Amino acid sequence: MNTAALGALAPANPVPLKQDATVIGLVGLAHATSHFSHLLLAPLFPVFIRDFGLSYSDVGLLMSLFFVISGSGQALSGFLVDRIGARPVLFAAISCFLLAALAASQATGYTGLVLVAMLAGLGNAPFHPADFTILNQRVSTPRLGHAFSAHGLTGNLGWALAPAFLIGITALSDWRTAYLGAALLYVVVLAVLFWQRDKLLTEVVVRHADAPRGGDLAFLKLPVVWWCFAFFLLSTMTLAVVQTFAPSILNVVHGVSVEMATLTISAYMLCSALGMLVGGFVAAYGQSHRWSSDRVVAIAMTGGALLLLVCATGWLGAVGTMVALAATGFAVGVGGPSRDMMIKKATPKGATGRVYGTVYSGLDVGFALSPLIFGLTMDRGWYGLTLAGAALVLMVSVYAAVGVGQRTAAGR
Repeated sequence: MNTAALGALAPANPVPLKQDATVIGLVGLAHATSHFSHLLLAPLFPVFIRDFGLSYSDVGLLMSLFFVISGSGQALSGFLVDRIGARPVLFAAISCFLLAALAASQATGYTGLVLVAMLAGLGNAPFHPADFTILNQRVSTPRLGHAFSAHGLTGNLGWALAPAFLIGITALSDWRTAYLGAALLYVVVLAVLFWQRDKLLTEVVVRHADAPRGGDLAFLKLPVVWWCFAFFLLSTMTLAVVQTFAPSILNVVHGVSVEMATLTISAYMLCSALGMLVGGFVAAYGQSHRWSSDRVVAIAMTGGALLLLVCATGWLGAVGTMVALAATGFAVGVGGPSRDMMIKKATPKGATGRVYGTVYSGLDVGFALSPLIFGLTMDRGWYGLTLAGAALVLMVSVYAAVGVGQRTAAGR
């Protein structure tokens, strides 16, 4: 197997800032669209429960279905990205989001919502392998840290936009109009990406007739790939605890209103985005000074775990706990760009899509497992233990990050 170059796709230095910035902006726009689609259904769950007579279990199953399809599809889509290129896969993914929004606008019951969850999950599956293949091939090496920073930041902004967009239009009109508005948003994104499609062209992997069978799967034998997978699974479990249970913990333990508790999660995500912005400079500086990416990740995640552990004690009271949770988001966010650099260094040449697809499917597994595991501690009223458990899992992810660095160095 070898790599067929489609021209000078891997830019050499010096590269104009405008060229790199355009690629980073386009990929960031696509990633924001992906995160927006994570919450295509969830903000309107109360409306569906009221209008369609559904239970919380019914709507919860919709999110499980989304992540099961996204996770399994993400691992598989990496092969497709390597084989046909990231650009057509990215266009197909956003088209799935468009169909999901149109289906939501016409839904008349639970079956319609199941279709929306399936289409959105299918659309979400290829984003990490497609995005990172484009960034790794089209952005100059000195700016990759900033590229990964922008990628994470725009994802968080997509999360922040979805509830405001859907609930805001629903309040002004109705929820069907909100989904038609989302469909229009996807059309605009598709139009922009198609207009700038030459910036999204990537190399493809050509398989020759005499290539050994099973060669496409050879990367699965590399221990470092599974250490990366474990890191993403564990670190995402902690994020899922914060997103899912922190508002309830703040409300029950500290008497914080539901509105303020929910705003704390928004503050967590915004601080995480700010951390990613700072982390981009940290990653770029570290790269020029030969810092180990896994060490930067380990320091950032350790800081986040310690802050979360303090939150678990309840010593800080209501306001202090809310501030500490927001600071946890910043600490974890700082490690985000270095995390992506860590995965890049661990990826064999010519297997970018496959490795990123497999590794980042750990996010979907973490999002699916965490509520099931920590929901048991919440049901028993062990609120402090829930946050302490999330902190412990984040500390275990530090061990996984260091393991990635050791195995990457050994492989070299």
